[in-house]
Amino acid sequence: MGLQQQVMEEMKAAMKSKDTVALESLRAIKSALLLAQTEKGAGDGLSEADEVKLVQKLVKQRRDSAAIFKEQGREDLAAPELAQAEVIAKFLPEQLTEEEIEKVVVQTIDDIGASGMQDMGKVMGIVTKELAGQADGKTISAIVRSKLA
Repeated sequence: MGLQQQVMEEMKAAMKSKDTVALESLRAIKSALLLAQTEKGAGDGLSEADEVKLVQKLVKQRRDSAAIFKEQGREDLAAPELAQAEVIAKFLPEQLTEEEIEKVVVQTIDDIGASGMQDMGKVMGIVTKELAGQADGKTISAIVRSKLA
């Protein structure tokens, strides 16, 4: 079952249970999918990798908004954003733990012979492609930075 069908099934369930947070989150995913499909050059549709990137972007937007709201002392606005991020994150592949990410980073550093911070871009590029959808960029970046420093 594709992402769009999953979202539609979840939307039906959310409507029946009157879960407004889930419904709002699912509508955001559906909207983003429709926009991406109708963009110029989208062709036949979205690949699974494109769908994962789109969902990651939505989760990141919600978490960034929540962080800004928290900085400004607006917990009342941050809570719904975090709740939506959790609902949307259900559509992402299983996320790796920091230890699993660290293993991939160490293996990549050994494979390409990276020796310092000047190689961070190379390492980040390879690891980010390898772990697409399974880890967020901030976590990968922090681990790569600590290993190369």
